[in-house]
Amino acid sequence: MDRYILIIACVLRVVRCYSSGEVTEACDDMAPQHFVTAQQSPAPFSVTADRSSFKEGDEITVWLLADSTPFIGFMLQARAVNGSSPLGVFTVTGGEAQLLTCNGQPSAVSHTSASAKLSIQGTWRAPTSYGFNSIQFSASFVIDFSTFWVGVTSYPVTFSGTAATPANSTSIPITSTTSASSTAVFPSQSSLSISSAGCGSSKVCFRQPLNCDPGVSPDCYFLSAMTSIRDTAIHLEMTGPSDGYIAIGFSDDQMMGNDDIFICGRDSNGIIQLQHAYSTGRRRPDIVPLGNVSDVKSSMKDDIISCSFTTRNPISIPRSVRSSSPYYLMFAHGPTSNGEIGHHTSTFLSDTKMDISRPQGITNATQPPIIKAHGALMLIAWMTTGSLGMITARYLKDRANIPPHWPHVWFLVHVFLMTLTVAATIIAFILSFTQVGGWSGGAHPVLGWVVMILAFFQPIVAMFRCGPHNRWRVLFNWSHALNAVAIKVLAVVAIFTGLSLIDSSEDKWLLKVMGGFVGWEATLYILLDVHMRCKCSDNEEGASESACKALLLLVLFFLGNMAFLVALLVGIAMS
Repeated sequence: MDRYILIIACVLRVVRCYSSGEVTEACDDMAPQHFVTAQQSPAPFSVTADRSSFKEGDEITVWLLADSTPFIGFMLQARAVNGSSPLGVFTVTGGEAQLLTCNGQPSAVSHTSASAKLSIQGTWRAPTSYGFNSIQFSASFVIDFSTFWVGVTSYPVTFSGTAATPANSTSIPITSTTSASSTAVFPSQSSLSISSAGCGSSKVCFRQPLNCDPGVSPDCYFLSAMTSIRDTAIHLEMTGPSDGYIAIGFSDDQMMGNDDIFICGRDSNGIIQLQHAYSTGRRRPDIVPLGNVSDVKSSMKDDIISCSFTTRNPISIPRSVRSSSPYYLMFAHGPTSNGEIGHHTSTFLSDTKMDISRPQGITNATQPPIIKAHGALMLIAWMTTGSLGMITARYLKDRANIPPHWPHVWFLVHVFLMTLTVAATIIAFILSFTQVGGWSGGAHPVLGWVVMILAFFQPIVAMFRCGPHNRWRVLFNWSHALNAVAIKVLAVVAIFTGLSLIDSSEDKWLLKVMGGFVGWEATLYILLDVHMRCKCSDNEEGASESACKALLLLVLFFLGNMAFLVALLVGIAMS
């Protein structure tokens, strides 16, 4: 009986000690003395560091992170790769972690209580006189008495003879391929081959233009996801032409906000980095620890950025923390400035939620009806009513180009058409702004603002024009005409940039149709100008013939514009 009491007392003492984290007995093997075998399955926890290299005396911040299940106990050490003894010393802040003395110095960190924990942070200082090439941070995690993991390691942090980033630097840290930092420097900038092989059979593929192959087409934006049947790992690939970054996101809806994002782009030195981010609205995403990411590879060639990596982080969106849940997929690209991402210049997203654990093809989402209405109104305004209104003012006010009994019709037609143009522009602007809720699309919204402002003030200024015989009337005529030309040019450029955002065809046929329209309209303008300057008869018969030719050119102009307009409207409906 005394023997059993002694055993129970010893066990209670051990349990009491381990709940307080005073586990110096585990300095060597890092195993809790629970008399139970450690779990062999992949741990739902990760060990990460804020840099990929260090020198003697450097400080490295280390995180212990839980995916979703909290841990109650832990032990953390730094060891040489394949080594068995703790190195360096730690410092900690907060009440959930404490220092442990191993090998005569505070070279380990453990818990202070059995409270549930999702993350722990510590700072490790490298020895000042020790020869080694690289180290790893190793940890044990305890969920309960019988459920624990031993030897969960970070990726190696290599010794470097060059100065590392200071510990108190405010810049974004550069880290190893798996770290709690927001960024990972790719160890290689060599060519990375990504293709569409296996799409629909072994991996989920998402791309623009539809069905493009990044191994063949340099203009292909491509994302693939392949899940592991053994654990929660997801292998991701992304590639596309960009002068700064490409990014992929997982979302619960088709709007920006509350999205889990991976960004692959240039830092301030032009080196490609991987970042993990989370968006909380229509603003720059918040950079978060990279977490359990490995096998990072990259390529930057001819302004085509390519990245591949494996993540074991759970995809985190408001209503899901599971990797196999269905998500909307997003792809974006844009510029960088001094290592910071700028607003994306273009983006596309899936039309439905996708389960990335089931290989399949993905269809890009169509544009919202409001955006399609915006595009249609802008095309109608600046390909038909605006163009006809400007031609009416330039060519039909000449009495030689109209029947004699229509001396002032040109003015009424001009006012009517331009009123429709301004009204359509204002409505289109309001529709797009209510849908997007802010700036989106790079240069397109800027051009839209300028066109809107100039078009709004054009008729207001015209209402206060001076009389026909006033000496300042010439100044008004020129300023009115030049402003109209500026609006027309900017509107055409805005249409080009807008079409480039929605044209998902591989041959960019919407842009080609718009280019054809510009060529057609320029040709008719030249013909009308030549006709106006080559009138050679002032008699009634010659004037009537000249007017017929002018009207014929105007009808031809209208029919051609309508053909291009219908083609573009169909393209927008199918985008």
